[in-house]
Amino acid sequence: MNTNEILLNLSQFIGTENYYRISPRHLLTDGSKYLAEEAQCFWLMDAIASHLPKQFHDHFAVANLTIDGTSAVLTLDDGSGNVFARQNIEYTDFPLDQIKLYCGFDGEHWAIMLTSEY
Repeated sequence: MNTNEILLNLSQFIGTENYYRISPRHLLTDGSKYLAEEAQCFWLMDAIASHLPKQFHDHFAVANLTIDGTSAVLTLDDGSGNVFARQNIEYTDFPLDQIKLYCGFDGEHWAIMLTSEY
């Protein structure tokens, strides 16, 4: 699937009907699972999950992946630009130039979702 097809399909996710467990504390929505499968980036979901704290005062985080050639930078912030985690990724073949995902905490689980699913 090419980049344009992935972007077009991602834009059709609004809300979610299902949650998919990737760890005891981390869930994917329909849209983030679609992204992980089609862009072959379960590694990204694992990387995001690894930076999400067990307890978080705001219950919301923003994950940004920015691609630069074949490397990337993943940052997580509190939604106001206050970065609390940063990871340099030496190599990736992620098909998009960038992606922003939201992470919501319900007190027990973090759900990683597309921005259109929030």
